[in-house]
Amino acid sequence: MGATEIETVAGVMDDLARQGFTEHFTAVDDGLRAEESGKIFPASRLAIAEYHRFEGVSDPGDMAIVYAIEAGGGVRGTLTDAFGVYADPRVGAVMREVALRTNSPIPSTAR
Repeated sequence: MGATEIETVAGVMDDLARQGFTEHFTAVDDGLRAEESGKIFPASRLAIAEYHRFEGVSDPGDMAIVYAIEAGGGVRGTLTDAFGVYADPRVGAVMREVALRTNSPIPSTAR
């Protein structure tokens, strides 16, 4: 994006989908669940490929973060959460355990 363009959550989600991050993840007690397949991936089988933070200038409700997640077996998708006071504690608990992507492959085991 150019320096004068404002990034939006929807725009980032569209861009990530074009890059192959098509699955949608939700936080569960023991990891992230891929909504389309129902598979649950523990944090050890996940990596953050990139993330985008959005900070609301006038409204704390506009503060969000979008994660591009790579999971075992080639599953790629997104996870969106608020941050600050509105953040989902389950998302925070899982994401604290997920590493930023490295050049090593993601193990392919899911439950």
